[in-house]
Amino acid sequence: MSFNALLVTKNDEGKTHAAVTQIAEDQLPEGDVTVAVEYSTVNYKDGLCIGPGGGLVRNYPHVPGIDFAGTVEASDDTRYKPGDKVVLTGWRVGEVHWGGYAQKARVKADWLVPLPDGLSTRQAMAVGTAGFTAMLAVMALEEHRLRPGDGPVLVTGAAGGVGSVAVALLAALGHEVAAVTGRPETESYLRDLGASQIVPREMLNETVKRPLESELWAGCIDAVGGAMLARVLGQMKYRTSVAAVGLAGGAALPATVIPFLLRGVNLLGIDSVLQPYDNRLRAWERIARDLPMDKLEAMIQPATLADLPQLGADILKGQVKGRVVVDVNT
Repeated sequence: MSFNALLVTKNDEGKTHAAVTQIAEDQLPEGDVTVAVEYSTVNYKDGLCIGPGGGLVRNYPHVPGIDFAGTVEASDDTRYKPGDKVVLTGWRVGEVHWGGYAQKARVKADWLVPLPDGLSTRQAMAVGTAGFTAMLAVMALEEHRLRPGDGPVLVTGAAGGVGSVAVALLAALGHEVAAVTGRPETESYLRDLGASQIVPREMLNETVKRPLESELWAGCIDAVGGAMLARVLGQMKYRTSVAAVGLAGGAALPATVIPFLLRGVNLLGIDSVLQPYDNRLRAWERIARDLPMDKLEAMIQPATLADLPQLGADILKGQVKGRVVVDVNT
């Protein structure tokens, strides 16, 4: 049997090419569970995997897509049986192991999580890796004493995938949310998600002149990194935390230790790739319980496999808003 997939190939000159093609089921990589994929999504890493040079891809030909949701078709593991709804994020799927941009996937059972009650496969991918990461960041801030009423929580890169879900989650949990964006046309979108304050990106793009500024933020989910993260650290209130989830602004951190020493700021690194099963399950159950589904629907941009090459380029340029949900069967 064969099925449709977005396959990325590389020629002898090192140039990559992405196109929808037919793949035989016996070409799938080894794994315990075969899943009939229903939806995937588009993340920054997916753009790197699809784009010229292949970015994070280690072997070719390759099927990108760092997450997916669907129905178990066959299983050698007693934890999953045909018909079970499952979701997968992380574990280098879509980078090293073939991923979700195909109508079938075969993976290790340990990488999967049962889909929580009340959450459809489409909704799960409207959340996707980005929203799962946002939930991990919210949980980390809560574990470090953040509570509603403490003051505004800053979300950088707010119109992107992680940022959009973070804004909606924080607002639903009763926090005052300050959303950072460089695109004025996204302001109404962010306010609809629950942001009470819009912070123009240029206000945080200036070079850090002082290691400490006025105390503004009770918490922060930073999806940008780089110079913006350095600027934000100096604006955090005493004994608060920043959950850092992305490196779109670069891995370098042009900051000093002063915010950490004199204000006791915590910098919490959030890695969605290698999460213990219990933590993954808890995060997805929290998503199903706490994320307003009407806000989730407002984030969705529908897409097909054929749209992915262009979407991969767009997300690298910062031109994608909200959550792109890929229906792999259309």
